[in-house]
Amino acid sequence: MTPITQLIINNELNNFVLNDKQLSRLLGGSNERRYGQVNRAMKTGDLIRVKRGLYVLANKYRDKQIHPFTLAQQLIPSSYISAESALSYHGWIPESAQSIFSITAKKKSVSYENETLGKFEFQRMTTKPDYFLQSVTRYELQEQVALIADPMRALLDLMYLRKTHWQGLDYLLKGLRIDEASIRSVSSATLKNLFPVYKGKRENMFIEKLLRALDL
Repeated sequence: MTPITQLIINNELNNFVLNDKQLSRLLGGSNERRYGQVNRAMKTGDLIRVKRGLYVLANKYRDKQIHPFTLAQQLIPSSYISAESALSYHGWIPESAQSIFSITAKKKSVSYENETLGKFEFQRMTTKPDYFLQSVTRYELQEQVALIADPMRALLDLMYLRKTHWQGLDYLLKGLRIDEASIRSVSSATLKNLFPVYKGKRENMFIEKLLRALDL
């Protein structure tokens, strides 16, 4: 076990995602000393670099597995889990996506891939002012937090990103394999709360057609 690994454990930070500032406070001294200790820990496999300036301890030193949603939140804090990842989390589709999918308001879409931790995709989306986090809920997952789109917001985000026009309820149930009981449990208010979110006519038309298809 490297010295930095022991220090992280002693400070009860082994279950958290750590950044350069936190490691600097823990280690003290010069930047060169910190870089040296971090690099040694990465070479031994004790420390895993998620991206530049962001790290997690190897699983063998953790009391709990890191939740990929909280890791995504740390990769780009101004983001939230959506589309297939959120739909799977809420039980609306039968399987989870291969990568963790998030929405960001940043200027460009990005992705990160780590052999140990998996793939994380962040797609840019623009909304009407002040509605980016409409129908997005904060969850605590394994002592850290993640913002996750509510099911209907996740579905509409997916339609937005795919530029999908309304194709009937059967498309959602059979094409996307949305759970019928779940979508039929949605209230009129839940759907109407999404009207102010999207700038395009396509998404609002989708909401209107879905309201009719569900007899709401």
